[in-house]
Amino acid sequence: MEGEELEGDEYGLQEEGEEGEEALSEQEEEEQVPAPRPLTEEVLKEGLSLLCKTGNGLAHAYVKFEAKYKDLTDISLLERFIHLRYVDLSENKLQDLSPLSGLTHLLWLKVDGNLLTSACMQELPYLQIISFARNRIKATEGITHPRLASLCLKGNKIQTALGLSHGQLFNLQILELRGNMLESTAGLSLPKLKNLYLAQNAIRSLEGLEGLGQLTTLHLRDNQLETLDGFCSSMKSLQYLNLRNNGISSLQEVAKLQVLPMLQALVLLENPCSDEANYRLEVLALLPHLQRLDKELFEQDERAEANKIRQKRREEEKETEGALRGDVNE
Repeated sequence: MEGEELEGDEYGLQEEGEEGEEALSEQEEEEQVPAPRPLTEEVLKEGLSLLCKTGNGLAHAYVKFEAKYKDLTDISLLERFIHLRYVDLSENKLQDLSPLSGLTHLLWLKVDGNLLTSACMQELPYLQIISFARNRIKATEGITHPRLASLCLKGNKIQTALGLSHGQLFNLQILELRGNMLESTAGLSLPKLKNLYLAQNAIRSLEGLEGLGQLTTLHLRDNQLETLDGFCSSMKSLQYLNLRNNGISSLQEVAKLQVLPMLQALVLLENPCSDEANYRLEVLALLPHLQRLDKELFEQDERAEANKIRQKRREEEKETEGALRGDVNE
């Protein structure tokens, strides 16, 4: 699971002037219309493969097509290849996927590194895996494929996930939204979701997580969280939580993770609280079921020491409660 996280800063720091220049060039780039380059018969023939029987078993058709790094702007020729199941059109200049609307047998679609501003498509009944990584998508509306199990939207410009269709995406298990502009987790309450990747956003608040009863992995690395409000006991399957490089300054916030009954691995590196004295022992005292902190397994002697800390705290709490009751009786 840790293999999914990125190491180090992906984006370098810039001076203020450079930042402005980059923003301007990015805007100009978005407004620039790419030179028309339609899919040709020659490129089509090169990209078709995997001959399979069609539904009636009496004929054969190509079911796989790949055309990467071709600067394509128009894929209208694909409209007649209705038996395609696997399509990879990554690293082109596509702004429109409507020619794929009739490909009702499609199972797998990859359109990374294009110029798409929307993920909206005609509903495809069998589509299970789709990747829109590194486009210009700003919203999540229009993704309604009922059998979709894996959706990648990393490296776009999405500010909110509220457009995800909960009623339609009831089979979605993997959602990748790393490197967007999200400020909240609102809208991500998808019932079958197991893996959720939200690193490198601007998330300040955790909202709408109560419906994630099957979630096992949650990546929130490189965000702006200062508190851990929002976790709840209905998240009964969560085992791995990555909070690296946020703004969590107090270990009292970590106590809010006690509502997660199955949590086994936690990453808190590069948060202010990780600099506190006896950090590992204090976290283990708060979360005794934890197996690993920051990728390192807890040793038996750490467990014994944390247990002593926990027992001591309980005794102190009982003494305080007793003293308070005595004051009330007087």
